[in-house]
Amino acid sequence: MNEKLELLSKVSLFRNWDEAQLQRLASLSDELHFERDTVVLQQEEAGKSLYVILEGRVKIVLYGDDGKEIILTTMSDGEFFGEMALLDGGPRSASVVTLDTSRLLRLRRDAFMNYLREQPDLALAVLEELSRRLRRADSKIGSLALMDVYGRVARVLRELAEKEGVEQGDRIVIDNRPTHQEIAGMAGTSRETVSRILGDLARSGLIEMCGRQLILNERFSDEER
Repeated sequence: MNEKLELLSKVSLFRNWDEAQLQRLASLSDELHFERDTVVLQQEEAGKSLYVILEGRVKIVLYGDDGKEIILTTMSDGEFFGEMALLDGGPRSASVVTLDTSRLLRLRRDAFMNYLREQPDLALAVLEELSRRLRRADSKIGSLALMDVYGRVARVLRELAEKEGVEQGDRIVIDNRPTHQEIAGMAGTSRETVSRILGDLARSGLIEMCGRQLILNERFSDEER
């Protein structure tokens, strides 16, 4: 199995597809390369494709009328975005910007939908995965509305630990932590507030920041529970 097929097999959207199905999917795709800080998708533009991240990181963002950036989430190798275009072909609900030099696999809506019409069982699997994403989005919206700012920042750190953290004894290490501004965008607050909260958490021994590493100590998980 080549690199492209191996990565597609690990994407939650295609995890249960067999090799022949993945081969067909790969044949419908093309590979794109983007430099860091490049806009891949623009909010409100027509949605025509789904993208899978082969290598790199992106952020999914909204911009307020005042230009304030709200980061809905960040994504890395093996994750996908632009999936709503598969359902309705409507305008993009958010913008996507690269955080690193990135390689993306683009699946055009028309070709992908034609393939799913040939494979209705695969279409059901796609709908199930999209449903899970909507549930996670609902949970995040609820947290932004109901949690105080400390709770929202803690939730962002916990989500980063789940997605990118590596357990080392009783600690979880995140090697490439977001900037304070990026965390602020994800938590719906200001960079200054994030800096203050992270400083408080560090002084309390709940987290450590070593260069680009963010370390969540055991007591952080205890506090979260």
